[in-house]
Amino acid sequence: MRKLFFLFLFCFLQNISEAQVGNFAVHMTTVAAIPLPAGYERAAVTPGSFAAYLRDLPLRKDKTVYLFDGRPKQRQDLHYAVIAVSTGKKDLQQCADAAMRLRAEYFYVKKQYDSIVFYDGSGKAYRFPERMKTCRTGLRGCFLSFMETVFASCGTYSLEKQLHRTGLAEMKPGDILIRGGSPGHAEMVVDMAVSRVTGKKLFMLAEGYMPAQDIHIVLNTYDPALGPWYVLDADKDIPTPTWLFKKDQLRKW
Repeated sequence: MRKLFFLFLFCFLQNISEAQVGNFAVHMTTVAAIPLPAGYERAAVTPGSFAAYLRDLPLRKDKTVYLFDGRPKQRQDLHYAVIAVSTGKKDLQQCADAAMRLRAEYFYVKKQYDSIVFYDGSGKAYRFPERMKTCRTGLRGCFLSFMETVFASCGTYSLEKQLHRTGLAEMKPGDILIRGGSPGHAEMVVDMAVSRVTGKKLFMLAEGYMPAQDIHIVLNTYDPALGPWYVLDADKDIPTPTWLFKKDQLRKW
């Protein structure tokens, strides 16, 4: 009887190893592996697009959010999973920086270096190809050094100016909810889903924060049953655990 019990327990644990325990994902390897609410399917994305890249972002097995100095963040109950992207050792990669990092990584992987361009509040352009001409640390080291310069020079104010206004009804993965200023905040849409029956849409957000910390998938603390998914309602503001975004604060690249 004991053998049967332990066999049942082993099988049970195996079955939940790719599902949810509480509000946290277990062994989810990518954003695409995060489970959907019943009746939904992921929205179609173009292969090779930024949306497809975001869906393939790797997730860390360790779900602890760490600060840039290696300390665990005090609040560990507001996120669903951690994206496996380095934070660096300086207090630089915060909220808008996380969005710029993900965008830059996409073009870096595709070797579209000319597209890695950001602007500071005065309109000065920071172009990766220009840094490549003088860098002596190897391509990856050059890229990370360039991004630190961007993080130090740009922020929510400048990024909001660089982006283009779009409506919630037109939301796409890669779009950014942003309020420029000090204080300000930014969170990126990293995935979307649609109901097979009603056509209702869901979206998922990722953010960095201050102090600089791991980029993480945001929990929907206002509707815990949805885990990291948010219902898209073009007529309503979007409350997240760290910021209340107004319905007119969505931007696209």
